[in-house]
Amino acid sequence: MRPQGVVTRGTTNPNRLRRVDNWIVGACGDRLRAAPDPLVVDLGYGSTPVTAVELRARLAAGVRADVRVVGLEIDPVRVAAARPAADPPGLTFARGGFELAGLRPVLVRAFNVLRQYDEGEVADAWRTVTDRLAPGGVLVEGTCDELGRLGGWVLVDAAGPRTLTLAAKLTTLGSPAELAERLPKALIHRNVPGERIHALLRDLDDAWRAAAPYASFGPRQRWLRTVAATRASGWPIEYRPRRWRLGELTVPWPVVAPA
Repeated sequence: MRPQGVVTRGTTNPNRLRRVDNWIVGACGDRLRAAPDPLVVDLGYGSTPVTAVELRARLAAGVRADVRVVGLEIDPVRVAAARPAADPPGLTFARGGFELAGLRPVLVRAFNVLRQYDEGEVADAWRTVTDRLAPGGVLVEGTCDELGRLGGWVLVDAAGPRTLTLAAKLTTLGSPAELAERLPKALIHRNVPGERIHALLRDLDDAWRAAAPYASFGPRQRWLRTVAATRASGWPIEYRPRRWRLGELTVPWPVVAPA
């Protein structure tokens, strides 16, 4: 099966995807626990296999020990270079793209891949992946900065995008406006007046400024106040204070979808 997609820059770093990996353990763990075959695909892992190795380790520790992770890359040179890293049981590497090399995984993580595509190609890429998932499977697609301090990702299933999650390392966060730099490709060009994602980031920023007195108690307390106030103003942020404490918030996709 011919791989679908193009070779991306492939830059990556150890621990770059720790935030989304930990979110996957919490938000998608039940899907993997219930699956007859707990297969996960790391789509477009990049020039080194480190994030695929880390994903396998985190899922094995936090979800189930028999999880299988397959790292897929279009570039055969990257696949050949990654194969020596496939030491743990349940970790392999193969050539493939959005067609998933004929696999039927329960979960696909595709990070910093579509960022290098045109916005108009996003919906087709989502559909190509989700059409090939196992029943009830999901795609987690998004982007983050080079050190994993800022990130945003969309949960997509067979019916389309379901949620948007934004995440930040609170000790380095200057303001929620910085999250705009790492929005998923479907939204990054939509941070303009008249778009709902712009309104959300604006209201988060306003709440962050209003919560400035809480900064004396630390950035976490300021963030918690910010998220709670934004939710109270009418944004349907999921009520998950334990995730808020990690610098995250999740909203239903329709409230931020492009106008």
